[in-house]
Amino acid sequence: MGFFDFMTEDIAIDLGTANTLIIHDGKVIVDEPSIVARDIISGKIIATGEKANLMQGKTHENIKTIRPLKDGVIADFEASEQMIKEFIKNIPTIKNKFWTPSLRMVVCIPSGITEVEKRAVRDSCEHMNAKEIYLIYEPMAAAIGIGLDITQPKGNMIIDIGGGTTEIAVIALGGIVCDKSVKVAGDVFTNDIAYYMRTQHNLYVGERTAERIKIEIGAATEDLDNPPEDLLVQGRDLLSGKPKQAQVSFREIAKALDKSILRIEDAVMETLSQTPPELAADIYNSGIYLAGGGSMLRGLDKRLSRKTDLPVYVAEDPLRAVVRGTGMALKDLDKYSNVLLK
Repeated sequence: MGFFDFMTEDIAIDLGTANTLIIHDGKVIVDEPSIVARDIISGKIIATGEKANLMQGKTHENIKTIRPLKDGVIADFEASEQMIKEFIKNIPTIKNKFWTPSLRMVVCIPSGITEVEKRAVRDSCEHMNAKEIYLIYEPMAAAIGIGLDITQPKGNMIIDIGGGTTEIAVIALGGIVCDKSVKVAGDVFTNDIAYYMRTQHNLYVGERTAERIKIEIGAATEDLDNPPEDLLVQGRDLLSGKPKQAQVSFREIAKALDKSILRIEDAVMETLSQTPPELAADIYNSGIYLAGGGSMLRGLDKRLSRKTDLPVYVAEDPLRAVVRGTGMALKDLDKYSNVLLK
């Protein structure tokens, strides 16, 4: 413990394509959509997070909503920096200080990330007054967050379905033995639903409406134990141009998402085929763990279980599994030192 430690704040960040979560003092302080609204004329950011999300699809020509992260990595450097700055500024303990504290940060990144993309994350953090920066791979953070002991000589398989990417990894002895990252996740599901509504119902719906359909009646399979009721969806009729409403069932959404889920299934099978036999034996006994927002899709665990002939478990509070793991790694830097990239 150094003399200036009281001037340093520890924060753990899950920089997601869809949502950004920040843990400070062991609590999730920020849980906001990763989106900013920018004034085109002045170039200023006028809203971030939930406020900017409400503007999405409803802006005029002088305001533009931007999602600064694409496929789990920074696509718009400036907007992402402004967004993180804004989120950190709103952390109560940092807000009430007279000086700007230096930060110790752990940020989680997709496992299929390039060196250039890692650099972009590091640079963003440095501009935020971060003195110590650690990076952790998402599947690793998810495994810690689920409560698995990743340091044991035992194989565990994690599937983390986020907004931009699906990360599949086999973890043992505090390292990733084999992994696959596919760019099929929540955002692709949302686009699939919007496309289905256009082609099957002649109804043009925005991203927010497609997202709502996914959350309320989204399903990965047509045989659910307790299916959700049909949903009334409003949008614009493509033929007449008038606003109209259509009724949609979960079975239709399962059909719309089928191709994308097949790609995730193929990636899971490919990862299993590359797994060393001893670890494959462990996975046979322990099953597969699902984390991330995409794992909340109804019937997805059932469908993956059918495909792999293995038990599939969804983590409790899957949306926060990754940020929980990142927070735990931050709390115990010595224990997880071989997992973190400095």
